[in-house]
Amino acid sequence: MSRADTTAVREAADPAPRARVLWTLGLLRNELLTTFRRWRTLALLAVLAAVPVLVGIAVKIETGDGSSAGPGGGGGEGGPAFIAQITNNGLFLVFTALAATLPFFLPMAIGVVAGDAIAGESAAGTLRYLLVAPAGRSRLLLTKYATVMAFCLAATLVVAVSALAVGALLFPLGDLTTISGTTISFTDGLLRALLIALVVAASLTGVAALGLFVSTLTGSGIAAMATTVGLLITVQILDQIPQLHAIQPYLFSHYWLSFADLMREPVYWDELVKNLGLQALYAAVFGSAAWARFTTKDITS
Repeated sequence: MSRADTTAVREAADPAPRARVLWTLGLLRNELLTTFRRWRTLALLAVLAAVPVLVGIAVKIETGDGSSAGPGGGGGEGGPAFIAQITNNGLFLVFTALAATLPFFLPMAIGVVAGDAIAGESAAGTLRYLLVAPAGRSRLLLTKYATVMAFCLAATLVVAVSALAVGALLFPLGDLTTISGTTISFTDGLLRALLIALVVAASLTGVAALGLFVSTLTGSGIAAMATTVGLLITVQILDQIPQLHAIQPYLFSHYWLSFADLMREPVYWDELVKNLGLQALYAAVFGSAAWARFTTKDITS
């Protein structure tokens, strides 16, 4: 008997693995469609898309005579380092918009979606139906997290694409001057913009895991969303208090604006690596906590 025949016999004898995979893929597809068809999700994406429009119009009005706002400075502060360059090159609106939305708008949107992931199903009375075999609780939790991460990427790209379109309409495009003062081509700038968008999306993995964990603690979607957003605001406040500098490097928001270092020549990787490592740690800790809670939770609805 050939290897292919042996594999076919095994699958015929035990179709459960293939059934579980197909069921999980189908569940993921349904979760993605359900999430991105909700009016709440569309409203969040619309608000995020509107931020670059408002920033671009504000800069255009401020510099209506077409004069430059001045050369971009250093400091790696994200928005302040980029906003002065928008009138010189519309691509800088992408970096400015991401810096403007990352501290609050983007993580708030992620917190709403993540907080509602499990608690919303429980409140609607559909959670028990989603736990039918062969999915199981672990696969359902992973599917929910994958859906939240897909929203992270989509939300970040919505901001970036909206900013690129507005920047192209209102301002000139061309070669870019980096924070370090060197010049790179427009194509290189577009590639860096894409990389920055991916880094920003990855920077939200910790918030996504935190929101998912909170979502397993309650049966109220509204309570889970409010708690997640409240924790987000609290962490942001703690990160701004000078007396707490000892703990600030361990807060998930501390290195968020490190993506600005991708616009240096050469790129500074130290804080970028710290940011991604910290997000991975938060995702591992709160993801494990969510799994431990959800797999032992008594599902009544």
